[in-house]
Amino acid sequence: MEWQISQSERTYLRELARKQAAYAALPVMAQRRQMWYDLNDGCAGARPPFIVETWTFDRDFMPESVYHCTSQAGRNIERQLLRNIRNHELIDDDKVMPETFDFGWFVDIDEFGLKIERRTVADAEGVPTGYEWVHPIKDLKRDLGILKPAACRVNRERTAAYQAFLEELFDGILPVALRTGTFGATMLTHRVIELMGMEAYFMAMYDMPDQLHQLMAFLRDNALRVMKWAEGEKLHRLNNGNQVSFGSSYNFTKKLPAPGYQAPAARLCDMWGCINSQETVGVSPAMYHEFVFPYYRDVVAPMGRLYYGCCEPAHPFWDDIRRLPHLSKVSISRWCDQKMMGEALRGTDIVFSRKPDPNFLSVDKTLNEEGWAAHIRETLEATRGVFVEFIVRDVYTVHGNLNNPRRCVEIARREIEKYYR
Repeated sequence: MEWQISQSERTYLRELARKQAAYAALPVMAQRRQMWYDLNDGCAGARPPFIVETWTFDRDFMPESVYHCTSQAGRNIERQLLRNIRNHELIDDDKVMPETFDFGWFVDIDEFGLKIERRTVADAEGVPTGYEWVHPIKDLKRDLGILKPAACRVNRERTAAYQAFLEELFDGILPVALRTGTFGATMLTHRVIELMGMEAYFMAMYDMPDQLHQLMAFLRDNALRVMKWAEGEKLHRLNNGNQVSFGSSYNFTKKLPAPGYQAPAARLCDMWGCINSQETVGVSPAMYHEFVFPYYRDVVAPMGRLYYGCCEPAHPFWDDIRRLPHLSKVSISRWCDQKMMGEALRGTDIVFSRKPDPNFLSVDKTLNEEGWAAHIRETLEATRGVFVEFIVRDVYTVHGNLNNPRRCVEIARREIEKYYR
């Protein structure tokens, strides 16, 4: 009964699935798939893929008017299919259309034995964007003991029932695939800010270093506990294909799984993982080395390949980041020294995961095409001889003009072609 949908919704969803399957079979999708393999596996001459992440501007990309399903089950499935289809039809970047309909395990993870309240406020267009947490740790010395080890549970029966529902729905049209990441909250400093806040975190580096080390060790061990629980429960599924480790950076690689893999359950060493530490953008490299690096090094050690970073600049902490186990990609945000990182990555197989300035798409209603082209060329100049991908993120509105992201893709491809032809 939980996933009951009407006959009309069933017919409609099957038509969407047929469209996704047809797009997935296009020759261009095979070409894009190979592009990602070449990049991630360090093949000489690999061309940079270009991606526009859409979920942040769903007010424009996935407005209410595009939906037809009224049941919750139907709407969830419709959203997943439409996001893939509309991306190809309206933006046509280098995402590879999935050949499957993917879903995940039904799991329940109580990370700390407490809830962290999150309050949101709407922006000028009425969309909830700003937020704050109500921090449960008010005094680190006093409150550290309120955190409990993660308690995890998987509902195999519900997962199997949902899989059966999907397979019956898409029978003969689109295969259904169970997919996972590595589980476990590896963004340790993000958890610190949720628990105690930025100001308290920074002050604790001076006032309570011993307790802060205790907190970081707890978070590291808690993340590893969840990761190894999932491994022991045989929940992991390979994410070495048309899946992302972080931020729309696709995982296609032949370097995973590691030797000894036995399908279907993957080990942590067979998996892509990710970490970042946006919250420490304001600390010194010495502070990062003391309070962040050792815990991040340990939490990623079991993984097969690693994506590092998000919006924070990587260059101040590169001496530590480059020593992280299995480092395969590093995020290069608009606040990062591109030239320095281009020189640092030249001659390696580590991918320069460039995040162009989203203001080009979200501030002006019409794309500044000359400025955008120059912005892309700046990266291409800094990364000669380096493996590169472009991922446009954090675009929160395009003011209803979906031609902007499409044009940004077309212009970027034109500039890339000049450098790689």
